[in-house]
Amino acid sequence: MINVAIDGPASSGKSTVAKAAAKALGFIHVDTGALYRTVALGAQRSGAGEDKEKVIEMLKDIKVDIRYIDGAQAVFLNDENVTSLIRTPEISMLASTVSAIPEVREFLLDLQREIARNNNVIMDGRDIATIILPNADVKIFLFASPEARADRRYKELLEKGESVMYEDVLADIKQRDYQDSHREIAPLKPSEESVMLDTTELNLEESIQAAINIIKEKIA
Repeated sequence: MINVAIDGPASSGKSTVAKAAAKALGFIHVDTGALYRTVALGAQRSGAGEDKEKVIEMLKDIKVDIRYIDGAQAVFLNDENVTSLIRTPEISMLASTVSAIPEVREFLLDLQREIARNNNVIMDGRDIATIILPNADVKIFLFASPEARADRRYKELLEKGESVMYEDVLADIKQRDYQDSHREIAPLKPSEESVMLDTTELNLEESIQAAINIIKEKIA
């Protein structure tokens, strides 16, 4: 099986790029961030919130899994399709918090590795190349400036009809960058083998093609 790891900071477009590249190459796309968001949704619903001990306790009562519906990834929380419920700014921030809990990362580790063992995958997240799939055939660290990422995220939220301020989106991204890069467990950082892909000046189509070119070159 061919495993591709794409890491990068919040709102860098890695999931969109990974999904499109996977479709072009006939691979399965695994958005690991969606798994942490699903745990975060469970924490929100259970009242655990950001309380570490309550989140750990909650884990024994939830089941998180990935299913593929018409080729697209869907995430399930206790057999409920929550794919459309996990993309709010509130869940994003909570996901960043719960993902720093070692027990949460351990809870999701086997699920991620099992999918990679049985499929050609492009898996994206924060620590795929360093922790989840350290032996991945291709490792890419996809990034862009905070301002570029905030602009993309701001426009995306406006298209969804949400009332947001660009300055707030930028502040959220910078806060998530700090949390993700400074956490003790699996901090966000490129692996030594990662190909650095800066998409600050690239549009989406160019970013996707750049990733595909890297993957093809590495597995040729």
